[in-house]
Amino acid sequence: MYEITKKFPAEEKFATISQIRRVVCSILANISEGNTKKYYKDRCNFFNIAKGSLNELDCFLEIAYELKYIDENNYKKLLESINKVGFLLNKFIISQK
Repeated sequence: MYEITKKFPAEEKFATISQIRRVVCSILANISEGNTKKYYKDRCNFFNIAKGSLNELDCFLEIAYELKYIDENNYKKLLESINKVGFLLNKFIISQK
């Protein structure tokens, strides 16, 4: 995501770019923190926050695509990755029971 956002217009540095980078870090941090929790409910709380952040990333990418900051090919690849991560995260949550 960092490489892709480097190509965004400079005026997006403190807006879309910042939001995308923040949400990517949030996804990773919540998955990581969830893995440290002893109880299923606590783990799932962090994993569900990560899922929410994943949905937020999906939204920002759609905006970036509509504004022509990313091309259709990259957009489709990124959506595929988001869907895959979401699927794996759901499977991981189920496996933690």
